[in-house]
Amino acid sequence: MGAGLIVLIAVVAVGIVFVVVIIGMYNSLVRLRNQVQNAWSQIDVQLKRRHDLIPNLVETAKGYMQHERETLENITKARNLAAQASSVGEQGQAEGQLNNALSNFFVVVENYPDLKANQNFLALQEELTSTENKIGFARQAYNDQAMVLNNKIQMFPSSIVAGMFNFKPAEYFEIEDETERTVPKVSFS
Repeated sequence: MGAGLIVLIAVVAVGIVFVVVIIGMYNSLVRLRNQVQNAWSQIDVQLKRRHDLIPNLVETAKGYMQHERETLENITKARNLAAQASSVGEQGQAEGQLNNALSNFFVVVENYPDLKANQNFLALQEELTSTENKIGFARQAYNDQAMVLNNKIQMFPSSIVAGMFNFKPAEYFEIEDETERTVPKVSFS
């Protein structure tokens, strides 16, 4: 065996290792992108469930809340905007507005003891609360997956592979409404 053949074998071996590493990084990026998409679909399922519950809640409240038409209309408008949002950022903003409308609604409900005692309303309220919790957990899981993908896209050497194959960072599902970030005041007086 000549020295030229040994060099050729070494170059081919290094080339094969390089290709295997690139394939591994690419597959890892694809897997992470798919996990982010799956996590988003879990949020989407819960948001649809929430959007489906809201009309029933509003309809149940209509009979009791004759003078609160604007509050009920605001919930319906916010729900429709949230249902039409197309990107993660738009969805976050629209869901923040929907949260505000629902918060205002539940404040107004306090003035209607008969409505608060209605079994259908209580069941819908419980379903909505449960769904809100599931949305929170799904949002956290999505943001965790988005962070892992974004780290992989931005860290060397996988950033080179991500750039070669046009992988884009995932957008976080964030709260856009500053009022949701404020800590509620508790008073026992």
